[in-house]
Amino acid sequence: QVQLVESGGGLVQAGGSLRLSCAASRSTFSINDMGWYRQAPGKQRELVASITRGGRTNYADAVKDRFTISRDNAKNTVYLQMNSLKPEDTASYYCNAEFVFALGARDYWGQGTQVTVSS
Repeated sequence: QVQLVESGGGLVQAGGSLRLSCAASRSTFSINDMGWYRQAPGKQRELVASITRGGRTNYADAVKDRFTISRDNAKNTVYLQMNSLKPEDTASYYCNAEFVFALGARDYWGQGTQVTVSS
């Protein structure tokens, strides 16, 4: 059973920082792209940042120059360093990873971790 376990969310004041982590429960499978998404109340889930296995990154315009995504392939773990946080960053953050199996690839999601930024 593959699971993505997230940690690192919490309450922070505007201008502060948080670091999210997401680890795969089983490391025997290869993982292609990994990413972070977020969903605020009443809004659709949106991509925050993604990273390929080779380290190529992609960011939403709203978080460029403030957030940094990275990964440790040996640990099947992806991180999101969030700096200069704003109240509009408040949302549930979800980890996503594409696992590669013998019969094909499949996306998995974490359970979500809450990030709340107070003004």
